[in-house]
Amino acid sequence: MREVSFIKQNKEKWLSFENAIYNNDFKDPDQLASQYIHLINDLAYAQTYYPKSKVIDYLNQLAAKAYQKIYKNKREDTNRILSFWKTEVPLICYQYRTFIYVAFIIFFTFTFIGAISAANDGEFVRSILGDDYVNQTLVNIESGDPVAVYKSGSNWGSFIGITINNLQVGVLSFILGVFGGIGTVYILFQNCIMLGSFQYFFYEKGVFWESVRGIWIHGAMEIFAIIIEAAAGLLLGASILFPGTHSRFTSFKQGAKTGIKILISTFPFTFSAGFLEGFITRYSNVMPNWLSVGIIIITLSIISFYYLMYPFQVQKRVTKNIRS
Repeated sequence: MREVSFIKQNKEKWLSFENAIYNNDFKDPDQLASQYIHLINDLAYAQTYYPKSKVIDYLNQLAAKAYQKIYKNKREDTNRILSFWKTEVPLICYQYRTFIYVAFIIFFTFTFIGAISAANDGEFVRSILGDDYVNQTLVNIESGDPVAVYKSGSNWGSFIGITINNLQVGVLSFILGVFGGIGTVYILFQNCIMLGSFQYFFYEKGVFWESVRGIWIHGAMEIFAIIIEAAAGLLLGASILFPGTHSRFTSFKQGAKTGIKILISTFPFTFSAGFLEGFITRYSNVMPNWLSVGIIIITLSIISFYYLMYPFQVQKRVTKNIRS
């Protein structure tokens, strides 16, 4: 895109943000927070494609002023990595929270379909999970340890293998979003149908509680992370389908950059889920109920808070600082 076109299509947005910053015109705090993120994206774009342009100076000054407003009377966090998870990702999640909500709706819908399908077709579980897995699980149920399949292999071997597999699923879910989000939905479909039929299978065999207190020790973070990764993929797809005022290619690059940040933010949770599955889940049958349930509640609470509640707190704090 030519520089003149870039300035023309974004001028009104920049002036609106400038007016809000310099004149304390905060009619819509949510929109203001969204505009700040867009401003940073526009600055990065200008620095890449118009390195000698005066528009970079203008955007730099505007961004600096906004930064001072937002972080006034606060010590700057010099740890870039900490700042990424503490502020940047939560603000992105707040701005694009609709994609997270949609990913959850798709997840619950497909999981329900998987459970209903298993309930109405006796062979459905075998067609999804495979005869070997079902037969082995039936043997494990008979022996009194329904989730023994998660206890095979060494601790470190399980941790590494499981983590790599989950990372691959997350990255693939994001990348396939390039097909208008359809690829991401397909990955969710595969995993959710499997999860729904899998959990119904344990319910049908009368060991649902045993499966929950074992599998969800690691599953709370693992499944939640997959949903967030799917949200990143949906965002990537939307950036292509709905470019707005940007060119489709420009919108795609911005969507990819934002989506990658969301994707990366899930990695610590994916590693944590792999660790739990490799080192903790295997002992679920000898744990007291309060311990296994406690681990599930804590892990689910941590990741739920970070992606569903903390973004609102960060956005509120940023808006408050801008107002002051």
